[in-house]
Amino acid sequence: MKKLINDPSSVVRDALIGIAAAHPELRIDHENRIIYRGDTPKKGKVGLISGGGSGHEPLHGGFVGYGMLDAACAGEVFTSPTPDQMLEATKQVDGGAGVLHIVKNYTGDVLNFEMAAELAASETGVAVESVVTNDDVAVQDSLWTAGRRGVGVTVLLEKIVGAAAEAGQDLAQIAALARRINESGRSMGMALTSCTVPAAGKPTFDLPEGEMELGVGIHGEPGRTRVPTGTARDIAAQLVDPILRDLDFVGSPVIVMLNGMGGTPLLELYLMFGEVAAILNRSGVTVARNLVGNYITSLEMTGCSVTVLKTDNDMLKLWDAPVNTAGLRWGA
Repeated sequence: MKKLINDPSSVVRDALIGIAAAHPELRIDHENRIIYRGDTPKKGKVGLISGGGSGHEPLHGGFVGYGMLDAACAGEVFTSPTPDQMLEATKQVDGGAGVLHIVKNYTGDVLNFEMAAELAASETGVAVESVVTNDDVAVQDSLWTAGRRGVGVTVLLEKIVGAAAEAGQDLAQIAALARRINESGRSMGMALTSCTVPAAGKPTFDLPEGEMELGVGIHGEPGRTRVPTGTARDIAAQLVDPILRDLDFVGSPVIVMLNGMGGTPLLELYLMFGEVAAILNRSGVTVARNLVGNYITSLEMTGCSVTVLKTDNDMLKLWDAPVNTAGLRWGA
């Protein structure tokens, strides 16, 4: 294992020290491992929090800031944050308008956020709504989930509902919007290599030369099948076709995210986006906006994922609204 770390047991703690040094506009609670906006809580604004295991950067801490999240809870690598972390974050971001929990559909995340919401209601009376993302079309159940996994739509959802919160929408409106976004998006990923969790010290799985994992999860969990590696054009079709079979995107503008898993160069990601865009165009799907880059990663895994989100004019206006975070920034 070759990694830029001090010790496998201190990776998350040390990374948070680096985030604090790099982004003085944020506030870092090192004891509870929570990243906050520097100006939170904002009176009268719905607070938005998310979180999950570390190793998926910039998700979620890289999306804390104006126009997105108010706080993100950092678990150990590929391990859910604790209910105590989530409860503390909920208390700290409440500006009197309630708090939305954005939860990826992984068993630990769902259970711990549910417990935090119950504790917040009983201890503080904070109004909490929870929205679970489950956009991965690869598998119905996996090693980490009951039902579909929450992956790329989480990024797009955090941006859009973040803008809605900045615009003063109330908790019920924002929760309804978040659920509509989740229902309107689909994702599919693949891997050319495994990743290595620092505490494990060896690759999560063995992937022989000439093979790829189709439908892989963001923790390196198995996908649909292991198949021979093809051309970028072939791989794009294997990712996009299941998405289009699962939901009809024709007739609505879409946002497309071509996401790197952490170890794929931008040269290849842009090449892949070109292939994905061509397939969508031939299928009658109108790409209105796009993201290309590393947004929800799996440490140093080589591979990519495609997310397609059906939108409307109101949603696109919220997408275009200013955002200023470490991982996403425009118009601000």
